[in-house]
Amino acid sequence: MTSRALAWRALTANPARALLAVAGVAVIGALLFDMLLLSGGLLVSFRDLLDTAGYDVRVVATDGLPVLRVPIPHATALAGDLSRLPEVQEVAVFRMDRVVMRVPGRRPDGVTLISVSEGAERHTWRITRGENLSTAGYTLERQRLVVSERLATVLNLTPGSILRVRPTMTGVASAIPEVEFNVVGVAEFEFAMADELTAATTRDGFEQVRAGAAPGEDEADAVLVASQAALGSEAAARAISRLRPNLRAYSNEQVVAQFNQNGFAYFRQISFVLSSITLGFAFLLVATLLTVSVNQRLSEMAALRALGFSRRRIAATLLWESAWLVGVGGLLALPLGGLLALELDRILRGMPGLPERLHFFVFERRAIMQYITLLIVTGVGAAAYPVWVAARLPIAATLRREVVS
Repeated sequence: MTSRALAWRALTANPARALLAVAGVAVIGALLFDMLLLSGGLLVSFRDLLDTAGYDVRVVATDGLPVLRVPIPHATALAGDLSRLPEVQEVAVFRMDRVVMRVPGRRPDGVTLISVSEGAERHTWRITRGENLSTAGYTLERQRLVVSERLATVLNLTPGSILRVRPTMTGVASAIPEVEFNVVGVAEFEFAMADELTAATTRDGFEQVRAGAAPGEDEADAVLVASQAALGSEAAARAISRLRPNLRAYSNEQVVAQFNQNGFAYFRQISFVLSSITLGFAFLLVATLLTVSVNQRLSEMAALRALGFSRRRIAATLLWESAWLVGVGGLLALPLGGLLALELDRILRGMPGLPERLHFFVFERRAIMQYITLLIVTGVGAAAYPVWVAARLPIAATLRREVVS
């Protein structure tokens, strides 16, 4: 009989204990798998969010990220200068402000109003109903507006609705006149926060709203750049820094590295601590079960040794027992951990101030390989002490003690 078959017979001789052990490993493995997903999921999701935006360099006014709300002056001229660089393929100016929107018969609501350069809309939002800003055929008597699904629901808006908009003035009563807008479309915004009301308009519409609060300003919160594919984002960022040393150009890789070092460090630490704890529980569970099993079967192992079973074969049997427990429990943990990750991700994404498309748990090959490696190490480590006990077992003394008892 092979060591694997002998290990399977030993486990199935006490099915209740084996099932409880497998269930315990499955629960612990599910938690371990989720912690591994959490350790890198947020970073992977954030990188994907940046890459799908279509721009790989971000030009801002100061060091560090996030730095929005520190305006870049003379944004239109800057965009023209950057577009002439050989390392740059496309440039978009991004503007953002907080405004108050009102429909007749309702109280005003605070909304984030954004504006991007013409042609950049396809990277910023996706029309679900109505038309886009550049294709809408509405009268030019009013400025055009695209609203988010959440804003459309809150204010009961549809394409053709009329809104009155004015900028917010913090701490003072505002007498700035309102500007009327036509809602031409409803869209899903790529970087919209889950708890935020968002709308977009043209540059003319944005400047018309801002005219009462800051007339004549040509400022932007950020300038987004798509680099030439043959040269790459790092070359584009260096070229921009040489052209405008007073500004800061960050490639997507640099943005991700900064957030990985600062913004996501908390989640990595939590993941590491919980992964270590769950791994320790798995080790103790399997090691305890194997040790108890060995202690209950000392006479059986001594008899096998007396019949000619080598120490290596006894050790292989115990390793196979550990492999059966950890392997079956670990496989069951994957679907269990996946379901748990979906629910935890839904809860965490409800936190305020997070983009709707950002996820905390992302399934990736690296996490699965780490999970398998840790389970193998745990299974081998848990079997080490029982193997040591079985290998040092005195055959004659053990059989004599069994006969006497």
